[in-house]
Amino acid sequence: MLETSVRLLRLLALLQTGRTWTGAELAERLAVTTRTVRNDLGRLRLLGYEVTSRTGPAGGYKLDAGTAVPPLLLDDDEAVAIAVALRAAASGSVTGIEETATRALVKLERTLPARLRPTLEVVRSATDTAPSEGPTVAPDVLSAVATAIHRHERLRFDYTSHGGTESRRDVEPHRLVYTGRRWYLLAWDVGRTDWRTFRADRLQPKVPTGPRFTPRDAGDAVARVLHGTSTAVWPFRARARLHASTEVMARRLDWNDGAVTAEGPTTCVIETGGPSLMHLAGFLVDLDVDFEILEPPELRPVVRRLADRLRAAVADGNAVRGG
Repeated sequence: MLETSVRLLRLLALLQTGRTWTGAELAERLAVTTRTVRNDLGRLRLLGYEVTSRTGPAGGYKLDAGTAVPPLLLDDDEAVAIAVALRAAASGSVTGIEETATRALVKLERTLPARLRPTLEVVRSATDTAPSEGPTVAPDVLSAVATAIHRHERLRFDYTSHGGTESRRDVEPHRLVYTGRRWYLLAWDVGRTDWRTFRADRLQPKVPTGPRFTPRDAGDAVARVLHGTSTAVWPFRARARLHASTEVMARRLDWNDGAVTAEGPTTCVIETGGPSLMHLAGFLVDLDVDFEILEPPELRPVVRRLADRLRAAVADGNAVRGG
């Protein structure tokens, strides 16, 4: 019986690789007959695993998704990774997920082999996860949006803007992006014929979904969302050439500082936004690299005024009042 159980686990590990196996290949790997393989596959089906078979030259056995969640066979690294992810999810940005993630974590920790518990305890004792400070999103909202993205179906939803204005939107959903402790939907707005970024916590999907569509090329979805959340929302925007590589600037910039595009091995262009031109001038100076203002031209005299103020601040006996 023990030998059979061990063999079933080995068979399950092979099937969980995702490839299609012939009976002969499985028999060779397990050092048994093809008849034994068929019997073991039958046992896995009884345990809830959806093992499908197909005849023909390209046929064989494959593990598919079923209607229930059977036990998973995880290696050591996978088990620890899932435990760490569940602990982080317990303080995440999805409404109600805290209790669910905690229950799943307790179940996992109870079944971890003794050799892994010290590793998990070291990680737990050395790390802290700050609770989400942003708004949370209901799981059914994320599920509805993700389903529409997967099926390439148009999505209708009620949306509340930052200022509280409500509107009905009809979009071709493209990607869900998580950044800055918030979920965003990148979508092609049918009514405005342009790409738009929507806060997932501010939308309420309507059912049923709309007709299917052919996905448009959005390029880098993450870059679009970052641009929409760090630049487009501000009343003042600027583009500047920075005399530093994108790698250098990536270490200095936060996710919401702006979008950076490589221009050469030692230069890049940043697009950013702010509440005032003086704020943008101070931001560029604070980057501590040489820069050139590309636009808007109105920013140049503001930078000159800031430069005069800084020079006066270090001159003996001189001071320049703000104005």
